[in-house]
Amino acid sequence: MKVLVACEMSGVVREAFRRQGHDAWSCDLVPAIDSPLHHFQGDVLKLVNQGWDLMISHPPCTYLAVSGARWWKDKLYEQALAEWLFMRLVESPISKIAIENPIGLMSTAYRKPDQIVQPWMFGEGETKATCLWLKNLPKLAPTNVVDGRVPRVHHESPGIKNGLTRAQRRSITYQGIADAMAQQWG
Repeated sequence: MKVLVACEMSGVVREAFRRQGHDAWSCDLVPAIDSPLHHFQGDVLKLVNQGWDLMISHPPCTYLAVSGARWWKDKLYEQALAEWLFMRLVESPISKIAIENPIGLMSTAYRKPDQIVQPWMFGEGETKATCLWLKNLPKLAPTNVVDGRVPRVHHESPGIKNGLTRAQRRSITYQGIADAMAQQWG
């Protein structure tokens, strides 16, 4: 299967699909932090018409997530641009699409998500509610429900750590969720 992982710089989801034998590629405006192999750096909208079977997209949530709602009134342009990109990804000519974003504006501006997953449903002892809007894909079935539900991402410290900003660290998909996507959607 030809898989596009949009707005991913970590390579976590891309590599989960590659381990399953798929021709998976990531795309982001920034370089991949794992390896430049199988990564397009640039505008993902220039790639969506290239015959992909599946797209998993992680559009930027800075101006869409409810966690940043207190700043929305001062960021209307940025918010409109983020909403525009989200909808372009939804409307991409790809038969199977999953759009991932936190709880936020798109639940009302577009529609309610098809599913909300948590890392603890997939072997990660943490909390981070993640909405999934699905097109021609089943809901993810939990693979390993665990205890130890800590909101690590919520308490992520500011600044650069391991060469990544706080926002970049928070955006990395949990391995258990990426593996479930590859196993269940691949």
